[in-house]
Amino acid sequence: MNVLVVKANNRPATAAISSKMYETFMAELEGKDVNVTTYDVFEEDMPYFGQELFNAFGKVQNGGELTDVEARLLAAKQKAMDAISAADVVVFAFPLWNLTIPAKLQTFIDYVYAAGFAFKYDAEGNMIQLMTDKKAIFLNARGGVYSAPEAAPMEMAVNYMRNVFGGVFGMQIIDEVIIEGHNAMPDKAQDIIAAGMEEVKASAKRLAELAVIA
Repeated sequence: MNVLVVKANNRPATAAISSKMYETFMAELEGKDVNVTTYDVFEEDMPYFGQELFNAFGKVQNGGELTDVEARLLAAKQKAMDAISAADVVVFAFPLWNLTIPAKLQTFIDYVYAAGFAFKYDAEGNMIQLMTDKKAIFLNARGGVYSAPEAAPMEMAVNYMRNVFGGVFGMQIIDEVIIEGHNAMPDKAQDIIAAGMEEVKASAKRLAELAVIA
C-alpha cells in the first residue's frame, strides 16, 4: 500500500497540535507494511496558482520559452499530481487557520484540482469522479469548538476538504480525527490533546491493518 501524507503546518509540534498529530501518526506507522511518502507543502517549491500557470500552458502548446516562475509552476503541479497518482491512501494533517486551510495546502489542491485528472464531465455535462479507487484520512486541529451547531457553518477547513476530496474527486474518506477546543478550554487542554493523540494512533493502526488485508 502506498500512503501519501500531506503535511500542512510548518509550526513545531511543541506549538501546533496538527504538527504533533502528523508526528504521532508517522511514528505509529514505523515498521508497518506500508510505503509512506511525505509531501510537506511548506518545504516544497510551490508558487501560487495564477495567470503564470495559464501562460505556461500556452507556451508549452506553442513552443514558447518559459520564465523561471512558469517552469517552476509546471514542475510543482506535475509533482503534486504524480504524488496523488501514486498513492492508494492520502493522509492530510492540517490546522484550521482563520476558519479555513493554510494557503500552502490550498495551493496543493489548486495543483491537483484539474478536469481530466481528478474529475471529468460527460457529454451531458455531469461531473464524473476519477479518484474513486483512492482513500483519504483527515487529521485536523482547531483551537475552538466548531462541532457545535451554531459554529459548524463557520468551519471551512474540514468541510472544504470533504467537499474536494470526497465530493469532487470521489475518494473514500475512511477516517477523520479532529482535535478541537484546546484553546477555548485551557483547563481541559491537556486531556483534550492526549485523547486526540490516542485517536491519531488508532487511525494509523487501522490503516496498517487495512494494508495487511489489501
